[in-house]
Amino acid sequence: MGLVAVILIWAAVSRIGGDEVFPGPGEAMTALWLRVRDGSLGVSVLLSVRRLLIGYSLSLVSGGVLGVLMAGSERFRNASSPIVTGLQALPSVCWLPLGLLWFGLSDKAILFVIVLGSSLSIAIAIDAGCRNIPPLFVRAARTMGASGFTLYRRVILPAALPEIMTGMRLAWAFAWRSLMAGELLFVTGGLGQLLAVGRELGDMAQVVAVMIVIVVLGLASEQLLFARAQERLRVRWGLVR
Repeated sequence: MGLVAVILIWAAVSRIGGDEVFPGPGEAMTALWLRVRDGSLGVSVLLSVRRLLIGYSLSLVSGGVLGVLMAGSERFRNASSPIVTGLQALPSVCWLPLGLLWFGLSDKAILFVIVLGSSLSIAIAIDAGCRNIPPLFVRAARTMGASGFTLYRRVILPAALPEIMTGMRLAWAFAWRSLMAGELLFVTGGLGQLLAVGRELGDMAQVVAVMIVIVVLGLASEQLLFARAQERLRVRWGLVR
């Protein structure tokens, strides 16, 4: 019902503003079908998803290591927390000029932007999740002999998983935005390039069609990667009635 309402509102706004300014559902679907038929959409989706998965995987590793270091050392946290928080507030597209200078017009520059744009939220989530664990959990584990790495592996990190999962979901969204920013600003293929081509040709129907594809991919990845995993965590921790 909600989707039908959105489509009706979309069609009405398109009639008021004109198809050239804001194409309606019919024009967007036609443009989408043309990109599917000539194969450019499939190639672009595969290229963008490949970059996204590689960049996000690197973000999980780098952000995970940084987050564990921040959670495990009060001195390291005090020294690094202001820097991490400050860099997190910096839009990821700001890293692109530096990436281009270091790596040139290549996938490495885009991966660099993705990692800088998404890894910090993972680090912050791990640090916050570990710090917000009830002290009773830690005291009980130490009473039973857990300490050091065992304490983190068996007690602290599992208890922090709900908050860590939230950070991973945010990092995924940041990775998407970083990827689109990189692909929009220089020609490398991918969905961002299709958006740029549509803008340069004044083909608003193509722009809207690609935006729809990005939204659909985002919703699908949310359901397949995070929604089920977070629901299982809620069940495990007794948060579901």
